[in-house]
Amino acid sequence: MAQLALLSLTLFSFFSFFLSVSASPLATLPNSAGKRTENGVHIPIVRKESQGRGLRRRGGLTGAIGLGDSIDVTYSIMMNVGGMQSPLVLDTGSSDLWVASDACKGCKTSQPLFPQASFTGAGLDVDLRYGDSFTGTHASGIIGTGNISFAGIAISNQYFAAMNDTDTPLIQTGDVGIFGLGFPLNSAIFNEVFIAEKINKPQPPASRRFLPSSSNYGTRFFPNLGNLVSARKRAFASAAELTNAVLRSYSTFGPAVTRMVTTNSLAAPMFAITLQRNSVDIGGNAGMLSLGELPSGTQNSSLTWAPVRRYPNALQAPADSPDEMYPIAWEVFIDDVFLDGVRLPRSNLSSPKIALSGLIDTGNSLLRGPSDVVEIIDSRIGSTFSCSTAHTLAFSINGKLFPVDARDFVRQGFNSKNCISTVVETDPPVEGKGYQYSWSLGDPFLKSVVAAFHYGNITYPSVDPPKIGFVSTVPQDGGAAALVSAVKKAGEENNGDLFATTDPAPTGMPIVKAPVGKIETNGALARPTDGLSLFVVTCVAMMGMTLLV
Repeated sequence: MAQLALLSLTLFSFFSFFLSVSASPLATLPNSAGKRTENGVHIPIVRKESQGRGLRRRGGLTGAIGLGDSIDVTYSIMMNVGGMQSPLVLDTGSSDLWVASDACKGCKTSQPLFPQASFTGAGLDVDLRYGDSFTGTHASGIIGTGNISFAGIAISNQYFAAMNDTDTPLIQTGDVGIFGLGFPLNSAIFNEVFIAEKINKPQPPASRRFLPSSSNYGTRFFPNLGNLVSARKRAFASAAELTNAVLRSYSTFGPAVTRMVTTNSLAAPMFAITLQRNSVDIGGNAGMLSLGELPSGTQNSSLTWAPVRRYPNALQAPADSPDEMYPIAWEVFIDDVFLDGVRLPRSNLSSPKIALSGLIDTGNSLLRGPSDVVEIIDSRIGSTFSCSTAHTLAFSINGKLFPVDARDFVRQGFNSKNCISTVVETDPPVEGKGYQYSWSLGDPFLKSVVAAFHYGNITYPSVDPPKIGFVSTVPQDGGAAALVSAVKKAGEENNGDLFATTDPAPTGMPIVKAPVGKIETNGALARPTDGLSLFVVTCVAMMGMTLLV
């Protein structure tokens, strides 16, 4: 879900976690499903002994699970939430965990929905806004706690939301919620819980807390922390005291992976993602989420690491580290952007003082950039073009080029034999106000890499800064030959329609044939046969996943 515009949550919507946890909330689960794979990462999780240098010893937990893929529009994992197995969209662009409840308006699906009557509510509600001014969607409901488990790891007393109203298109792709993997300061649920527990602020009626439909999704502003520190309310005597309370609360109120990291439960404070390809040319990387370690066969030395942007005003620095700055999102700096080997000009829509950066977002089914740069791209390649015409869009990150595979740069027009690009426009950043990234690098980019997300030290980022590592998996020719072959095959076997398929979220690991891995799919190499499902999912694919910008 790329840009998460949290607009109505209260002025403090980036701060909601709990005090420290007395015992680790994590436990290992027995292997319930999934085939062992040669060269793969397996569940159940493997316990490892980790040696630290003067640091608290890590718990050594690792885990992995395969991904579902709905024609490359959404990628999902199977998670047990409150005792119910639920396919949830994997989203590095947001930080909240939620499931659609059986009280949800408009949630028409064959999937079982979370029984709201059994929910252990916290007396709080939440309204999440996803997307930008072009593709805004929302989800609203109530906050509560429950036990969750995924990838062989169980977590108790996890805060999440049961949604009773949403217009996000993930329901049409067979998913029933979102699993946000972002930083805690970007979690609306954390902020709501923290305020309620620490400020003890009275809660207004739910109807007044929900955003009106006219809300500006393109506004991406941060809250003013000074409002939590006042002589009248005496909630906190100082901004530094507030910061300490926020940091201490991560291990109890924070998002699931944040709690694993802050309690040192994982072998390493990281996760890694590889996305499979279920459109144009079925295959690609083995789709999986790995926790606490890199995927088997990937060496740390092969990664190009890029620092995550940290924001000076996201949270007041603690007194014992006055220069500390904190990350908000999985956002990395970009040196330059190239189309077919030619450097694209910088956008004129934002201040040149803003360093160029991009959000790395599994919840975004497209590539989103500044409208003036997108117009240049369209003018050079054409609004439509032959699907067999290979183009290369590449992003230079920390001195290394990472191209988007030619097969992931194209998407077939609806009822057309021609293609359009997977690049669309998004809102430009405003200097000093909210998120500062110009690009959202979604699934087309992520299908072309192995991506490792390193949280580092969440409470003191200067000690171990957050970063993202990339390894390109694109062929030397940029995927051009494979694209031509895929288009030819579609012409011979599928009336010119590029192949696409859907695989549901598995409970185990994918079947891989090689260390880096071509995935062996069980789906047919053809479009879905259900006419209505095909129409809905294809339309979502054409427009891009807006819930997950």
